Amino acid sequence: MMKWAEIKAGAGALAHIQEKGLTADDISTMLGASGGPKWFILQGLDNYLFGDFFAGRSQPLHLLGTSAGGWRFASLGRKNAAEASALFSKLYRATVYTEKPDIREITDKAIELLHEYVPDAAVTEILEQDTFMHHMIAVRCKGLNAAGGRLGQGLGLLKAAGLNMLSRKTLGSSYERVIFHHPKAAPIMGKNWADLPTIHVPLSQSNFRQALLATGSIPMVLDGVRDIPGAPPGVYRDGGVTDYHFDVPLDDQPGLVLYPHFQREVIPGWFDKNTKRRTTGANWPNTVLITPTQAFIDALPYGKIPDRYDFANLDVPARQKFWQEATDAGYRLADEVAESIATGRIKEAVQPW
Repeated sequence: MMKWAEIKAGAGALAHIQEKGLTADDISTMLGASGGPKWFILQGLDNYLFGDFFAGRSQPLHLLGTSAGGWRFASLGRKNAAEASALFSKLYRATVYTEKPDIREITDKAIELLHEYVPDAAVTEILEQDTFMHHMIAVRCKGLNAAGGRLGQGLGLLKAAGLNMLSRKTLGSSYERVIFHHPKAAPIMGKNWADLPTIHVPLSQSNFRQALLATGSIPMVLDGVRDIPGAPPGVYRDGGVTDYHFDVPLDDQPGLVLYPHFQREVIPGWFDKNTKRRTTGANWPNTVLITPTQAFIDALPYGKIPDRYDFANLDVPARQKFWQEATDAGYRLADEVAESIATGRIKEAVQPW
């Protein structure tokens, strides 16, 4: 029988699962990575986690997301999180641009989707409850990275990318990490994040959507978000620039960290795609990583998971069909994970990471 999901765990999480299995109460933190449409293969898993696995939860669950991860998590803390997740998937898949969209058009479409997916009432719901604690990362741009034009931004990105080849810590000269956090939650892991300048800003009714828009505002693709209420003045862009798939300390979390991820490697920052830097279980001993198998990816149309280049490389009907098929395949992956957890077979299925 073909396996669709791979479950790996750091040393501490591995020992826990092999002895006790995995329950919702074991998990204190969940991660959601940047990656645009790649998340479609996780929508089935989100449906299971949001609608079943964490149903009835009373202990706080911290949600740390950037870009698409932050947008996915905006379903949680609402009366019907699984329904909200399905709406996000539907709206994102239905997005259509003109043949050669500019930054303004792409930004306007994102704002339109955001207001339909997260209306005022949803923001109120999220902020008034105290079970699902949102933490979303954006970056406050320094120097040329705050420029509105392509030339200035491009030069800023080149500088940041070049310095990043030497050390991730050099990103601090180009960006400040800003963690927008649920008003009822203490800032997540703040004192241990010494790799980059980091500040914390409480989420509110007046800044929630702006923070969410900022965490997905890809440089050179969307406009930056300027002067978010409650945060220092400046231009804010995609949190994946510094924390693409994350490589921050997680060992001080009280329980396990759950990381449903759309690809088989964990890349720390946006500029690390073409480097050898990768995050592993050695970095995160208490983390459980759920990813698609290579067989799952090979079975998808085009033999790949969705990405934002599908907008340019496929016509609208082909793209939407592909994204729906990838989403449907993700539901089969989710069924496999759910069955493994429910039966306790996860004890044998989990592998060292």
